[in-house]
This record gives sequence, structure tokens and C-alpha cells, in this order.
Amino acid sequence: MLEVDIEHRLATFELDIHFRSGRGLTALFGRSGAGKTSVVNVIAGLIHPERGRIAVDGAVLLDTERGIRAPTHRRKVGYVFQEGRLFPHLTVRQNLLFGRWFASGGPPSAHLDDVVELLGIRPLLDRRPGRLSGGEKQRVAIGRALLARPQLLLMDEPLASLDTRRKDEIFPYLERLRDQANVPIVYVSHSVAEVTRLATTIVLISDGRVRAVGPVQEVMGRADLYPLTGRFEAGAVLGVHVAAHDPRWSLTELAGSFGKLVVPRLDVPVGTALRVRIRARDVILAVTQPTGISALNVLAGQVEKLVPIEGGALEVQLRVGNEHLLARVTRRSGEALGLAPGHQVFALIKTIAIDRRTLSRQGETANLEGDAEEVFDS
Repeated sequence: MLEVDIEHRLATFELDIHFRSGRGLTALFGRSGAGKTSVVNVIAGLIHPERGRIAVDGAVLLDTERGIRAPTHRRKVGYVFQEGRLFPHLTVRQNLLFGRWFASGGPPSAHLDDVVELLGIRPLLDRRPGRLSGGEKQRVAIGRALLARPQLLLMDEPLASLDTRRKDEIFPYLERLRDQANVPIVYVSHSVAEVTRLATTIVLISDGRVRAVGPVQEVMGRADLYPLTGRFEAGAVLGVHVAAHDPRWSLTELAGSFGKLVVPRLDVPVGTALRVRIRARDVILAVTQPTGISALNVLAGQVEKLVPIEGGALEVQLRVGNEHLLARVTRRSGEALGLAPGHQVFALIKTIAIDRRTLSRQGETANLEGDAEEVFDS
């Protein structure tokens, strides 16, 4: 359990942050300038707040009322920055072993092997950082932080400097880290795609304050949090598992509490637990059961909330099974359909709107067999 309660003024900017989160990956999510990096710097001990309390699994790192301010080097916190910050004159192995200087107790050689396997960096051990890709450098930086045996891992926009291809390369390793490393992670990002793929818990921050805290599916499915959760990429996250494959049409069937979704063929075993991000702009609404259409995915749902947004649009929050789904329509369409809380509707989702970048492993319940490479066919 991570407990964070801090109040601090930075020039004219005020931090007033309060949240609790459990194991897994806690994403501090929000726009640039929201205060996310300041929060992790307070957790790390790089900023001393005027008032606050921070505890990890009961170990108090900060309590201003009791006069407790653990120095940075004693907080047992690993920090991964936007750039790997590796030592260029050392090999990957030597960079990794540098982190071991900060570790205490336990067999370091066995832990080194565990980290190397977890992050898939054994082939890189004899290289120097200059011969690594951006994604490889970040994996080594994460490994170095883990070898310090932290009780908490902080990651500040670790993918910000990577292009899409390199991000795709490192995502599976971050999922593996979340599920297998047994170290709670605080992950800073302003990317909807990153947090919906990786987060166990989302802490939504805006103007130095927490606007929402909860599981990724709960927070991203709330229409009232628009536009804090994104404009173009805003959407909900559904929990699913692979129910069947259809080799004839190269399709895969996903099942959840809401029913079934048909998506392009996935190269994962039946039973694998996944999460799927469905953008609000990819959902079409109907008030009667549609027929004679090309869309394979039609989900029955109920309108929960209507939120008018800019440009004459309407954000519609739906309940589908035990999940939330968001749809974006014009206000004119909303009036023509007679949309109102409690009304039954049908949500149409194009099969091709769901691809490998909107699908990810669900978490600790996921089937993690195989190498940490691309999970899905492109």
C-alpha cells in the first residue's frame, strides 16, 4: 500500500495531493504541468513539502507532523527518468552492477539473473550504451534501479523520448515488470495509450490536485472526467478474455461481462486475460437493434450520464454488463435519439477500430507464457 498526502507551494503553483493505491502500477496521469513529476520528486525525497505524509507498506518515509524526513538515499526508492542516464564508458553488465551498490541483503548474483531474464537483456550485457536502442537503454535503466532492491519504483515519463516503434518494443517488458517484479510502481505519463495499457490504478491529476483515483477501467470510463482523460484519444477500457479463434476469417472472439467482441486475429492462447481500449469516437449509437450492417460488434447498454463538450458534441457514458463504455455523438444526434439516463441503446463498434495498440495484457491474471515480444499480430 502506498499512502501519499502532501501539500506544498512551488512559486505560484500549489500541490494538494492525497491518494492511496495498492500493488501493481499506479499511473499519475494528467496533462503536462499538472504536477505529476513534482509528486514523484516529493516521494523520492528530492522536494521537501511544507506538510505531508508518505508511507510504503507501513514504512513511513515522510511525516512532517512527527518530524520524520527520511533522506533520499535511505528511502529505498528506485528512479527511472525519461532518459536512461547510463554510464557511457561502462558495459550493460557494469551499469547493472552499479545499482547493486545500493542494495542491502540477499544474494546479489541470483537477483542479477532474475532481472536480466525479466527484462530480456542477456544479449546486451557486453555492449556499451552507445550501441543500444532507446528502448534497450530504458530496459537497462529499469534493471539498474531494480538491482538496488527498492521497495518502490518511480518512473517519470520513461517512454517520452521513444518513437512508436521503440515504445511497442518496451511495452511487453513493462507489463512483465508490473506483473512479476513484486515491486509497486509509480508511473508518470500524460499518454492515454500508455496508462490504459499499463496501469493497475490511475491517479488523475490536474492543476496540482487529484481529480479521480481508481482502477483504470473505472476512471477511464467516466464521462464527467472529460477532457482530463483526453480529447482525441478519450475512451473506456474493458476487461476481456480470449474466447475463441476463427481461422477461416482470421478473427478472434473476446468475451466479457458485456457479451462478446470480434477483433482481428490475435496470436494469443484461448483464455488469455486482456484489456481493450475503445475510443469514444469509434462508437456509434442506435436506439433499436440494428440489422443489415457491416459492424460485427453490437453491445446492448444503458445510458448512465450525458456530458456536453465543446464543438457541439456530447460525451455519453454507458453501462454495458459490469463495465463502462464511452461514446461521442453530436448534440443534435443525442436529441434526435432521445438519449437520457436510463434509456436502453445499442453500441456499434467497428472490428477494425480494435488493433494491437488498443489491446494489452490484463495484469496478474494474464497468461504470460512465451517471450516478451509483440503479443499480437499486426
